[in-house]
Amino acid sequence: MKAPLTCFLIFLVLIGCQKKEDKLTFEPLTLGETLCADCPQISITIPRAVERTRTASTINTALQEEIISLLLFDDDLKVANLDEALTSFQNGYSELKDLYSKETTPWEAKIDGAVVYEDKKVLTLELNSYIFTGGAHGYSAKRFLNFDKKRGVELENWQLFQNRKDFQKFAETKFREQEAIPQEASINHTGLMFEKDSFYLPENIGFTNEGVKLLYNPYEVASYADGPIVLTLPFKEVKRYLAKETKS
Repeated sequence: MKAPLTCFLIFLVLIGCQKKEDKLTFEPLTLGETLCADCPQISITIPRAVERTRTASTINTALQEEIISLLLFDDDLKVANLDEALTSFQNGYSELKDLYSKETTPWEAKIDGAVVYEDKKVLTLELNSYIFTGGAHGYSAKRFLNFDKKRGVELENWQLFQNRKDFQKFAETKFREQEAIPQEASINHTGLMFEKDSFYLPENIGFTNEGVKLLYNPYEVASYADGPIVLTLPFKEVKRYLAKETKS
């Protein structure tokens, strides 16, 4: 009786190890501080891949580049890392405050990220940001970053699908159903602002546990007041369009 039980326990251990190996290991990375009452408020919390692999390096580099692009105030500056990006954001506010001391409201940057999907082949990160650099309101946005874990590269949106045009046709049908836009009517029939009055996929497409998520950030196809527009397509409905098989 001991031999079958021992074999079964070994089998469970092997299965558990295999599941663990399928997942990358992350640790939280927190950056930002408010140096004074009238200084920019900066809060950044993102996952950092800890393995010494090409995939981990690609993920960390992509996250760093995204945050730099969000914080960089002067496009002419050359910023090499996150610390320099934080400094550039603080300096940008200081320069503006020196010019308009009575009119400048303290800037704010809040950025957080999380893994929202992972299987053997693909990993998706969601990066949420809120940036305020003056004006009537700040700007909130969400960004999906998709990675091929086997090759250790970041995936462009078109690489997620076998045929982007076929997927786009399917997505348009589902989008019209969700937004109550008649299939034969203009895509802007309900007041949306698609350029050239033609449907197109959003800049942000990501895998989630609920399915493939299409995210139009504010101003992309609607006003800021309308907020983001999200269409989630279950994996079972889009499986035939995907370039890689998912865990669904």
